[in-house]
Parts: sequence; C-alpha cells; structure tokens
Amino acid sequence: MKIDVIIPAYRPDPEFGELLRRLEAQTVRPDRILVINTEKQYWDPSWEELASNLEVRHIQKEEFDHGGTRRMAVELLQAQEQADKQSAYFLDGQAEDDSVFYLCMTQDALPADDRLIWHLATALQKDPSAGVSYARQLARQNAGILEKTARKFNYPAESHTCRKEDVSRFGIKTYFCSNVCAMWRKEAYEEAGGFVERAVFNEDMILCAEIVKRGWHVVYAADAAVCHSHDYTLMQQFHRNFDIGVSQAEHPEIFKAVPSEGEGMRLIRYTARTLAEERHFFLLFYFGIQCLFKYAGYFLGKHYQKLPGRMIRSCSMNPGYFEKGLPR
Repeated sequence: MKIDVIIPAYRPDPEFGELLRRLEAQTVRPDRILVINTEKQYWDPSWEELASNLEVRHIQKEEFDHGGTRRMAVELLQAQEQADKQSAYFLDGQAEDDSVFYLCMTQDALPADDRLIWHLATALQKDPSAGVSYARQLARQNAGILEKTARKFNYPAESHTCRKEDVSRFGIKTYFCSNVCAMWRKEAYEEAGGFVERAVFNEDMILCAEIVKRGWHVVYAADAAVCHSHDYTLMQQFHRNFDIGVSQAEHPEIFKAVPSEGEGMRLIRYTARTLAEERHFFLLFYFGIQCLFKYAGYFLGKHYQKLPGRMIRSCSMNPGYFEKGLPR
C-alpha cells in the first residue's frame, strides 16, 4: 500500500504546522506529502522540518486552479513513482502490485486522531470496488450553531457506501465527496480521467461522478475524521454558492440529471427543525436570511453565462478563475 498526500496551500497560518505534525504521527504514515504552495513569500521554511517526507512546489497565484493544481500534483507524484521504479526498492517487482492511494486534503483540515489515514485506506482495501473514501468533518469547538448543524447533516456519525444504482434514490448525494479529506484509488482516478484541468469549485464531486458512472463505489468513512469548519458571512456564503452554481452549469452532463435543489431543501428543513427544537428563535430568522443569500448566489451562478464579465468576477469567491477567460 502506497499513500501520497496532496495539500494545496495559500497563505497558510501557523496551524499548518500542526497539520504536518498530525500527519507525521499517523499510525499509517504517508509515503509522501506534496504541498503545492501558492506564492512562495507566504511559506515558512521551518515547516519543512516537521515531516521527513515533505516536498513543496511553489506556484504563482494566477497558476492556481481547484482542479488543475490537484491534477498537476498527481502528475508530479506519478512521475516520481516512475523514477522510484528504477531504484533498488523496486528490483524484486513487489511494489508493482501494491495499491496506490492519493489523499487530498486542505490546509485547514486537522486529523482528529492518529488513525485518519488508517480508516480511509482500510475502507478502500475492504471494498475492491471502492474508488474513493472520504472523511467525516467535525465542526471546530468555536464554530457557530449553524455551522455545527450543517456539519452534522452532511457528515453523520454512520458510515455508508454509494453506488451507481443509488442515483435514483439519493440523487446528487450519490456523488458527494469532499477534497477537504478524500482518498482516491489510483486505478479509479485514472479510469475516470483525473481531476478536470479547470474548475472554480466542485472538482471533487465532478471526479466522483465520473468514478461512479464507471461502476466504482464511494465510501463515506465516518470513523475517519478531521476538524474543519467555516463560519462564513452572508456575502461569503453568496460568493461560495455562486461558484457552486457555476461549477454545476459547466458540467450539465453530471448535474442536470441530478439537481442539488432537493438536497438543499432537506438541509433547510433539518436546520430549521433543529433550531426550533433547541429554541434558537433568533437564529431561525438569521438562517432564513442566510438561505436567501445562498440561493441568490447559486441561482446567479447557474445562469452566469447571461451576466456581464465584471459582475461574474464580483460575484465569485475566485475571481481570478474568470480572468483566464469565461468557461464554456
């Protein structure tokens, strides 16, 4: 079993060092940790001492892309893998049959314990048809009630597996997967064509959908957990959902047949019920406003092609993506 970790980073804060320490302390240690860092001036060289197998590549801000940067990271790892096959370690041919997994993480996701990698890899080893396993996301202790409720809805305590035949029952949820912490089987990754070269958002779900269409399974491994949450402002929610809408409009071959509005309504009902039961009546009012901002962003994103370029860039959380030219 060979496990490589991929972490895109941009202006990482001191907590990034803690992420590297926790990866180093895993019961199953990764073979490599590849960090693709945007803007070298924001990188702290002292972090390179925290993991013996750490490799850092620096890129410029205009080079970053949610899909393209991760795709580049995989290609770098595969090139290194080919080089390794010339070394003495591979002379007996044993490693040729080993499973290769790519663990994608974000810079702000902290492993909840030292068995994160073990749980994700075990989920893939137990099911040879599993193309990807992804971790549970636990809200940070200082997260707001709305964020904690959303995390409980999207990342429950029970594990589950989604298959191609589940699309009629689960809809968009069948393709749900998050590169905040997701482990991809190399064979499935390559068969599905890898991460798209351009993506403003949702590069993980786009690849996940392609994997499912080819008969692979998606495993939600609830025992594997990371601490990760954001308390976005209303405008940040608007920008984020605008990008979600754009990513879905870019890939109608995936999202048109399984619209996400139904899952969004389930989240709204779950959150409203939870807030009412816990008597957070003021938050109910705020949540209603939040839903309006989210839907406005999502709706405009779905119809971005009808908007002027300047407005598109002002609505996006990633305006640089559109400076390279409007997507199809």
